[in-house]
Amino acid sequence: MLLFLRLLPALLWIQAICAIPPSPNARPDYVLVATAKNLAINCQRRYSVVINGTSPGPTLYLKENFTTWIRVYNRIPDQNLTVHWHGLSQRTSPFSDGTPEVSQWPIASNEFFDYSVTPAVGDAGSYFYHSHIGFQSNTAQGVVIVQDQGKVPYDYDGDKSFFIQDYFPSNDSTIFNGLIANPFKWSGEPEAISINSFSGNSSFSNATDATCTPYVVNVSPGTTYRWRFISATALSLVTLGIEEHKNLTIIEADGEYTKPWRTDHLQLGSGQRFSVLFKTKTQAELDAANKTSFWLRYESRDRPTNVSGYALMQYNVSGSKQPSLLPETPPITLPTNVTTWAEYALEALHPQEAFPKLSEVTRTVYITMQQQMKVGSYVNGTINGTLQWAQDNLIWQTAQRQSNNSLPYLVQVYLTGQTPNYTAAVENGGWDPYSNAFPALPGEVLDIVWLSNSGPTGGWDFHPMHAHGKHYFDLGSGNGTYNATANEVKFANYTPARRDTTMLYRYAVSGLPETTAGWRAWRIRVTEDDVGAWMMHCHVLQHMIMGMQTVWVFGNASSILSKFPTQPYVNGYLNFGGDAYGNDTYDPLVNLYSTT
Repeated sequence: MLLFLRLLPALLWIQAICAIPPSPNARPDYVLVATAKNLAINCQRRYSVVINGTSPGPTLYLKENFTTWIRVYNRIPDQNLTVHWHGLSQRTSPFSDGTPEVSQWPIASNEFFDYSVTPAVGDAGSYFYHSHIGFQSNTAQGVVIVQDQGKVPYDYDGDKSFFIQDYFPSNDSTIFNGLIANPFKWSGEPEAISINSFSGNSSFSNATDATCTPYVVNVSPGTTYRWRFISATALSLVTLGIEEHKNLTIIEADGEYTKPWRTDHLQLGSGQRFSVLFKTKTQAELDAANKTSFWLRYESRDRPTNVSGYALMQYNVSGSKQPSLLPETPPITLPTNVTTWAEYALEALHPQEAFPKLSEVTRTVYITMQQQMKVGSYVNGTINGTLQWAQDNLIWQTAQRQSNNSLPYLVQVYLTGQTPNYTAAVENGGWDPYSNAFPALPGEVLDIVWLSNSGPTGGWDFHPMHAHGKHYFDLGSGNGTYNATANEVKFANYTPARRDTTMLYRYAVSGLPETTAGWRAWRIRVTEDDVGAWMMHCHVLQHMIMGMQTVWVFGNASSILSKFPTQPYVNGYLNFGGDAYGNDTYDPLVNLYSTT
């Protein structure tokens, strides 16, 4: 991990209404400390990166239009670290996005960095934080709740978060090294899925410890709850439902309130978040059912081996008893087809910007994603070499950039005044072959179409596609190839909600090699507020490590440079060992930030 590199943390330039310097006695609102330890997961032990000693780490509560100061310590002895605020656009501080080699250098061991995070009005919702290095994010993560500045648009009596993770027995370094190795070695499939650190595949009466028992959530009769489901899985696409409670109403997706949409189950790929409202049974209904415990069943989908588990909803009523055993058979049946759930269904409750029509689109970028053999060959079902994921033959490798001492894109803009070659990118289908980045300029309206190709193995996979920076209008998905005109008809009486993570599905397990079938489309209006360097990538950690990430640079050099802090602060961000980071004996020299 190139530990000789000293921390060049994310640049803290915050456009706050009242920016003030911290007093000598000022203290962070939150302190996050990353360490590594043998963590109890799924009634096993795994050496993992944790935040403040646990996985998930502590929940952070932020407010709209208010700056929160978060200090992040890296106490991992042999690894770098960053923290990404998943779903928060960092529109006012693009150098604090937590992406190594894009917006910042990583935080070196025994260093710390002070993040300022300022959600805008309209950002109230459900998010999470996680490392953006290697396989650390499998456990180095936690919930972020952005609270409304004004009145919450929906009424409910209780609020609860359900944080979904998956468990791999091999440690991070073993998985990472296998994925980039020659010969390639897959991570293996997850052995469990957990909710709030409980994997729910063993009964209360016979589990060796609590971590493999069901998570228990207590509820009261006749009560309306907001339940926030946050998928932080490394790989798993999860579907879930609640026994005898089928009236779920989605009110938020990826940090944006939606018009109410009813469903009887949920489905989440890695990085997605949904809030649902549901009303519990009345006491009379419980008496009629003669039961006070109901199972929440969850299952993974579209993998060679699917895993499942339970959480338990327990009513707080007289005589309520917790069952000691798991159900012998699942009490609910969950759909096996995942490709149509909530497609062309979710609309913004209060749109933050107008939806651009197809006639306003200035450029369409098609990106075909497929596996490629870096070296070696694929013969008779066997991978003899290194397997990678490519986007139009472009493969992202953080480790290779670090070994070449490449500058993060934003630092390079400051030091050289150069941005990706826009003309070369347009002539090359979207990405500049010199910088390996996708440029876009304010005023453009982009359609980005992700295409799934079966590659040399003839197999397709699903990809939860995630955008850093600005949220996009999701244009839907489908099998085959994308037809913009036909798809636009669906928006005559429907305006899609903005999202930051949506699924590129697979529509068949296997077929002919090098065959494109399946698409997901986005629409983004680029403005001056959106300038910066942002990643767009599959959120499956294994695929990211294998190269399935792209870098987009919004804006020209002058507009990006205007986002940088002034002297003397900027110098500490541009050089190894700069004054912008801290350690046990040195406080950093950072830009002014707001604490009001």
